[in-house]
Amino acid sequence: MAHIVTYNTATREGWLQQLSDVITDPEELLRFLSLENHPELRAGIEARRLFALRVPRAFAARMKKGDANDPLLRQVITLQDEFFEAPGYSVDPLEEQSAAVPGLLHKYHNRALLLVKGGCAVNCRYCFRRHFPYHDNPGNKESWKNALNYLNQHSELDELIFSGGDPLMAKDHELDWLITEVEKIPHLQRLRIHSRLPVVIPDRITDELCQRLARSRLQIVLVTHINHENEIDSDVKNSMQKLKNVGVTLLNQSVLLKGINDNCNALVNLSNALFSSGILPYYLHVLDKVQGASHFMIDDNEARHIIRKMLETTSGYLVPKLTREIGGQPSKTPLDLNIIL
Repeated sequence: MAHIVTYNTATREGWLQQLSDVITDPEELLRFLSLENHPELRAGIEARRLFALRVPRAFAARMKKGDANDPLLRQVITLQDEFFEAPGYSVDPLEEQSAAVPGLLHKYHNRALLLVKGGCAVNCRYCFRRHFPYHDNPGNKESWKNALNYLNQHSELDELIFSGGDPLMAKDHELDWLITEVEKIPHLQRLRIHSRLPVVIPDRITDELCQRLARSRLQIVLVTHINHENEIDSDVKNSMQKLKNVGVTLLNQSVLLKGINDNCNALVNLSNALFSSGILPYYLHVLDKVQGASHFMIDDNEARHIIRKMLETTSGYLVPKLTREIGGQPSKTPLDLNIIL
């Protein structure tokens, strides 16, 4: 019998109920999707030892039962490919494991990145931080205070990025405290929040969170992480509308993933679904070379071909910037669209 659960979404704790109703056993996920006898997926079960499987049931419910190639499933399911140690891949592809202070990365001149929380609602198998030492970067008030001291001392910073893990794993009262402290730093003008939670569990966008963002002196930008149009349902659209209603700017970044969104039609459909939800496509990242994820890689020239086709097919403002992040560089690196023969 299928697992059916009713969440009390009328309360501010509704999202926490969904967050706790999580699948962590690959075999359970396969049974949930009627794929328990699929040979390729069964062969990958032990990859959970490399990187834990974590999928909220609310997100798994959007996957098509019986479809081993469902684009949401392919982002989160353990595969035997993860055991392949690919040349040129590393556990720290962006050279992030030396923080300015614990929990704070200052990679770019005018902006710093605060690892608010180390956990995520869902573990994506291509995650460039799948090997990150979160135990050395605890998401608590003590580490936040150390980061705030650093931010106060660096007047070149005008933007702070909340990241993780996922920063919206923090509860509303924690975010209220943290945002209040950030607002006291006069040279900070913008707060950018990078989160997958509004997509995985749309009820995370509570009225309390929206009210807090609405009264901030900071300009608020939320960057969602959506890779396929099937991730966007009516609940996601409603959560995005709540944010737009309080003046939050909505952008999206995606990762180009083999077998999931590596063609023009999939990306155009994604851009259309994003824009209809009030979200502007922002970045399309080529895969960061993190060990365990090489099976998602798309060749640079193929990526360029896809973007060129998008430019020929849809409006320019719906075409995300194709980019790569290189550790130690002062910015993201755009990929020139000239095809190398």
